[in-house]
Amino acid sequence: MTIPEIQDRIVREFSLFDDWTEKYEHLIKQGRKLKDFPEEQRLDQNKVKGCQSQVWLHAELDGDKIKFYADSDAMIVKGLVSLLLRVYSEQKPEDILSYPPDFIKNIGMDTHLSPTRANGLVAMVKQIQFYAMAFKAKLESDQA
Repeated sequence: MTIPEIQDRIVREFSLFDDWTEKYEHLIKQGRKLKDFPEEQRLDQNKVKGCQSQVWLHAELDGDKIKFYADSDAMIVKGLVSLLLRVYSEQKPEDILSYPPDFIKNIGMDTHLSPTRANGLVAMVKQIQFYAMAFKAKLESDQA
């Protein structure tokens, strides 16, 4: 699926819930679906700076696509990062850079997060984009 298709699917999922208690429950369930984070990658260099909770994010290039792995010690943050991974993992760097995470605003999450969680979410998105820029540059230099 393309990034816009995945984002549309997430927006449709969240539209099924009437109130924010249900939406947060769904978000937490999403976090529980995260693949196990490789223990050897639980390093300070993989911690996302700017998050109040501990968040680890690791990326690997697989062919021309990026695989992301993440974990957090906070359930809501783990849910947020799991949504970001649903959207961006297994995608090409240029696609990641072309499509901002509009689903966050479209489901209303941007107005229902505390300021510290919102800052952490921005930091996670920036880290994903940083990986995409780095891997895009690597792919371009490999082709040169």
